[in-house]
Amino acid sequence: MYHGKITKAKKKRKYAIGRNASETTVGETKIKCLRTKGGGSKLKMISTENANVVFDGKSMICKIVDLAENPANKDFTRRRIITKGAILTVKTPEGNEIKAKVTSRPGQDGVLNAISPY
Repeated sequence: MYHGKITKAKKKRKYAIGRNASETTVGETKIKCLRTKGGGSKLKMISTENANVVFDGKSMICKIVDLAENPANKDFTRRRIITKGAILTVKTPEGNEIKAKVTSRPGQDGVLNAISPY
């Protein structure tokens, strides 16, 4: 008997590890590369200043002005953390400010894609 249980407690295994969320923010672009199980790799975006935005059927790289809101968590809005579904205020190459909704998962994909109008 082991504290009332019939079997012994199982040790922690390498395949059961978890990691902290990357919590992508607005700032100088930083991307971290991690090795995953099976030898693959995963890119985590730590911070970014640009977003790939599809606007009127055309894709363009826009500079992020600010995070308008993040419906995933009101604390993320306050801390300016970007996740999928967050609404950004971006400046187009022409100089117009538009709102765009994030469609990628920057903490897992390593890219920030958005669409406007959403």
